[in-house]
Order: sequence, then C-alpha cells, then structure tokens
Amino acid sequence: MNAQTYLSQAIKSALEALYSISVNENDIALQKTRKEFEGDFTLVTFPFIKQTKKSPEQLGEEIGKYLTENNSQIEKYNVVKGFLNLYLNNNFWIQFFNSEINNAHIGFKAANSSGKTIMLEYSSPNTNKPLHLGHVRNNLLGYSVAEILKTQGHKVIKANIINDRGVHICKSMLAWQKFGNGETPESSGMKGDHLVGKYYVEFDKANKKEIAELISQGKTKEDAEKNTPLILAVQKMLRDWEDGNAEVKKLWETMNNWVYDGFAITYKNLGVDFDKMYYESNTYILGKALVQEGLEKKVFEKRSDNSVHIDLTADGLDDKTLLRSDGTSIYMTQDLGTAIERFKEFPDLSQLIYTVGNEQEYHFKVLFKILEKLGYAWAKECYHLSYGMVELPEGKMKSREGTVVDADDLLKEMIDAAAQTTKELGKVEGFNEDELNHLYHLIGMGALKYFILKVDPIKKMLFDPKESIDFNGNTGPFIQYTHARIHSVLAKVNFNESVRVKETLQLNELERELIKLLHEFPSVLSESAKQYSPALTANYIYELTKTFNRFYHDYSILKEENADIKQLRLSLAKQCASVIKNGMNLLGIEVPNRM
Repeated sequence: MNAQTYLSQAIKSALEALYSISVNENDIALQKTRKEFEGDFTLVTFPFIKQTKKSPEQLGEEIGKYLTENNSQIEKYNVVKGFLNLYLNNNFWIQFFNSEINNAHIGFKAANSSGKTIMLEYSSPNTNKPLHLGHVRNNLLGYSVAEILKTQGHKVIKANIINDRGVHICKSMLAWQKFGNGETPESSGMKGDHLVGKYYVEFDKANKKEIAELISQGKTKEDAEKNTPLILAVQKMLRDWEDGNAEVKKLWETMNNWVYDGFAITYKNLGVDFDKMYYESNTYILGKALVQEGLEKKVFEKRSDNSVHIDLTADGLDDKTLLRSDGTSIYMTQDLGTAIERFKEFPDLSQLIYTVGNEQEYHFKVLFKILEKLGYAWAKECYHLSYGMVELPEGKMKSREGTVVDADDLLKEMIDAAAQTTKELGKVEGFNEDELNHLYHLIGMGALKYFILKVDPIKKMLFDPKESIDFNGNTGPFIQYTHARIHSVLAKVNFNESVRVKETLQLNELERELIKLLHEFPSVLSESAKQYSPALTANYIYELTKTFNRFYHDYSILKEENADIKQLRLSLAKQCASVIKNGMNLLGIEVPNRM
C-alpha cells in the first residue's frame, strides 16, 4: 500500500470516529509536505470545516492527535494554519521499500491493463527537405509521451504521417530535372533527404532570379511571383502528378525513396520509431467524401461560387472554407478525413493525439469542433499535444542554408561535443575505440534529449549545446554518470538482492529521503501521462539522482561495518539505479554502465 492510500484510509476512519462524518477517500486532499515544514504528507482541513463546525487549526490538532494515538506508523504531526503535516515512521518506509526490492519496473502497469488504445502522431515531415531542430523536439516529445502512456497500461500506436505530395516536393523534382545532371545520393555522397533539400533550395534561388527578371520587364512583384516560368512548370507538374502521369510519378517515387532512406538514418540515430506510417499521397482525398456528408447533415453550407464552408463564429471561431470553388480540398478537409479513417481502421481507438507545434493550436480547435458538429462522439477524445518552438543561441550552430538547424548536423555536433568533454575530463581509460564511439553517442544523445525534454512542452525553449553536455547540474550526462557510478559500486560486491531490509533499522535523513523519492515514482509517471509531460519525469529523475549523490558523498556503502545497514544501502543503490534507468528509458535515453 502506498503512503497516500494508507493515510487516506486512516483519515477517513478518524473523521468517522471523531465527528461521525463519512467521506469518500478521493475527497481527502493530501499533498507532499513543503520542504520548509516537517512532515511527509499534508492534509488540507478546510473542506471539513462546515460539517464539523471546527476551526481549521482545531481540526488539524484533533485529527493529528487521533492519528498518532491510533496508527502505529504515523509517528508525529504538526499543524500550520489549517494544514496538518503528518510524519510516517521508519517502519512504514522500510516496509514499502521491502515490497519493492525485487520490482525492476516500479510504477509500470501491465501492458494494455487499462483497456485504452491511444494513437499518438508525431514527426510528420515533408519530403522536400531533411529533418530540422523543430522536428527534433517534436520527435523526442512524441516518442517519450508514447512510452510514458504505456506505463499506465495503455496500448499506444505511434504514428507518423509523411507529407509526400504537393507543390513543395514538385519544386525539388523540377529543380533536379533542370539542374541535377542525374545526381544521386550514391554519386554525390549525400544523404537522400539532404540531396532533395539541396534542390529545393536551388529552386528557390532560380525562382528569385526569374521574379527579378519579370519585375525588370515591368511586371508587379505580386504578378511576377505568380507567373515565373518555374512556378508555372511546378503547377503543371502537380497537375500531371494528380493525373497519374507515369514519368512524373516515377521521378516522384525515386526522389521520395531517397528521402525515406535519409529519414530512416536520422530516426535511428535519434532513437525514435513508429508502429504505423501514413502517407499524404494516400490520404489527401479522404476528406472530399466527408464534404457531402456535412452538406447532407446541414453542418456545411455551399456558397454561390460552389465553395463549401462551415460557420463557426457562434463557437468563437471563424468561417472556415472546406472546399474551394474549383473543387479542390484544403488541409482541414484532409485532416477531417484522416481522423475519421483512423477511427474506422482501429475500432478500439480511445484517443487520438497530435504532436504539433503551438502555431497550429487554432487549426486543431477548428478540426475538433467540426468533427464534434458532424456527430462523432470520439471528437472529444482528440487532443493537440502543443509545444513551443526551440531556438539556439545565435552563432552556436548554422545549417547549410544558414536559417534552419539541420537535425543531422545537430546530432553530429552533440556527439563531437560529448567526445571532446569526455576526453577533457579524462574519462576514456579502459575503453577500446568502438566502446568509446558508442559511449560518445550515448552521452551526446542523452545530453540533447534530456535538455529538451526537461522543459515543459508548452514553453518555448533555448537549446544551448554547451550547457547540455555538462557533467554537473540538471543534465543528461550528470544522470548517466551517476547511474554508471552506482553500477560500479554494485559490481564490487556480491550481495543477496532479495534479502529484506530489517524493519527495526533507524534510517538516516538521506536514506529516508531516497525511499520517499522511490515511493513517488509511480505517481510521477501517472501525472506525466495525464499532463503529456516528460518534463515531470525528467526533473524527478534529476531530483533522485541529486539526492543519491548527496547520500553517496555523506555515507559509506561498501565500507559500512554494520551488515544490516550495508544491505540497506546496497539495496537502495540498486533500486535507485533501476528507477534512473527506467525513467531515462522513458525519455528515450540509454544509461551506460561505465563512464
């Protein structure tokens, strides 16, 4: 039994015995005692004032006195302005710890025990360019939230929709036709996504020259931008693609496959994966049938120019076009069709989560509202996992275009920085070259992922590579190094991991604090899942790691002469290492056994 459940039941009994009032355990508000006060958990007494006709302070005193007199494991209490702080004794915490000694997955519920199936979409790249820094936060956030949701017993489908059609990819295709001279990833030595991105940039450069030429001939800027030979050729290529032109389709498939191969390398290096891949080329027409359904239900309206709209002004939104007057659909129409199709494909789907930057918040409000008006009950289970943009200190890193930070460049720079820092600290002895390269990758990726994921997703963040790679402070390498330190300690001694700790032991302050932190892990995972926030898990792991390091500094483990205390400390070290490893894995971070 965890502490909150134990205390809630004890308080419920106290209220019945003292005041003859019956309460639901869920109505008993318990919270962690603030660090400036003595206690483990705090009861808020204010909800019971009306029924008991007592002052908050008097309630606290009476309940506290009853609890300490009638519950052997509630050692003492104090009252601060109607807040009752309760202190559990050593025996309670050791009993809890003994119950978890052999539980390597504390806080993880059995797979699919919740009966809930969730599809979580993330990444969603375009096939005209490589992944960039914004995609890095998106991928890390989506992957981590999916893993955290699994700990709550949910079945999670990690989905990726590839934006593989449209004007953007036609621009790369046309530029390659005109300027590529048959260049391939093999002939150029470039990753396929970088090569296609190169031609997207080439198109932009060439098109700007054509705009300037048209303006010099007397065209307006607006007219010139719409009528360059390149833009007109791109529009024709897109029409040819939609008409199934064999030559255009073949080039499209070839260049997209180059990009997919490039993406696969980046995804592997980043350590993210997917259960289901969707392609916009297969889904972009799904919403058109929905338009007819909306018209029949009188949810949509056809205007005189044959365009189709929905008026959401009464809902605090705007008038939204769903079909243009020429019959072409827009992204909203496509997203509507795709959402409906996913719930058809997975009849047991409980929730659909979209991991998309906060600049698209309005889009998703409109999307969910339209689905709701169309009568889809599951529309209320659609959720936009919104996150802030990532920026870097100016001059730290620049992409080959000078504007977007390329994901592959960023990953390489992180690994190089990890290598440099590790060498400077003299932590390379005893490793062969392959082991060192693997270690540099783990540290570099750990630094990147932890630095990004420790920030609340909704916040805009500044990513500083130099700060992230520090082996001290709230960083990935600091946590990784602590795990390696614990592993080193445990490797030096043989101890029976299953032996229970003596319940008569007196815990010192840090031993007690570590057990309390281990006790928190399940509730941290539960709250992380509810808030879709890996930051809660990340900062918990840091708090556990920091506390263990204080403990390690102040108390001996291997040289402790008392066998019972030594058993406790070894078991504590093992359990801390297990929780650190499991917690970091949920962030997509591997912790090495040696550093």
